[in-house]
Amino acid sequence: MHAQTAQRIVLVTGASRGIGAEVALQLAAPDTHVIVACRENTAQAGAVAAAIMAAGGHASTVSADISDAAAVSSMIDDIARRFGRLDMLVLNASGRFSKSDRAGVAMRINRIAQRRLAQLAMPLMPAGGQIVFVTNHQAHFYPNKAVPKGYTSMAAGKRAGETTLHAMRSEFRRHGIEFTVVSGEILNSHRPAQSEFAAAVSGAASSHHSGIVYVGRTDQPIRRSA
Repeated sequence: MHAQTAQRIVLVTGASRGIGAEVALQLAAPDTHVIVACRENTAQAGAVAAAIMAAGGHASTVSADISDAAAVSSMIDDIARRFGRLDMLVLNASGRFSKSDRAGVAMRINRIAQRRLAQLAMPLMPAGGQIVFVTNHQAHFYPNKAVPKGYTSMAAGKRAGETTLHAMRSEFRRHGIEFTVVSGEILNSHRPAQSEFAAAVSGAASSHHSGIVYVGRTDQPIRRSA
């Protein structure tokens, strides 16, 4: 797939499995090249890319830990060399940290990782580009609501990533880039189907609007806000 023929170039992080993989699959289209990014599950990422191509889309894979500055820089340089641009960036992966890490460690790692990736991607994104951050209600409402036992560092890390991207909104606007957060209820018995959550993310990636999208039950109305 050459940059001259592709109408949309999309990078989905954490796309080898789960919501990220489903989002990548839902973005498959003849005019779209989906870059399936993973940290280390290259075989699974390859399977996702193969499924996209079988559905009539175009895809390739890349392996990079978003916490690794050199790996992320290399990934973006490769996208620039191959395609010359990036139309959509779906930030589904978190920086590398474990549930045993302190909340402060997780916050620092993910804050730096998400900001760095967005900053490196922006020069490749044309006006009308879209950045979507994928999170869950437990992280989105942290620390104002209780989180499941053992999930504090994960929630803190995801929340830090969202907060730092939210603070970049004026920078995104200067570049003509829309920024959307999609938060889903994924950790309890009322969670939406994975495909429903992924549909909200892929829809946001194609919407050319900024705001927040809630999927599934929340104490606040499900809405999109500016």
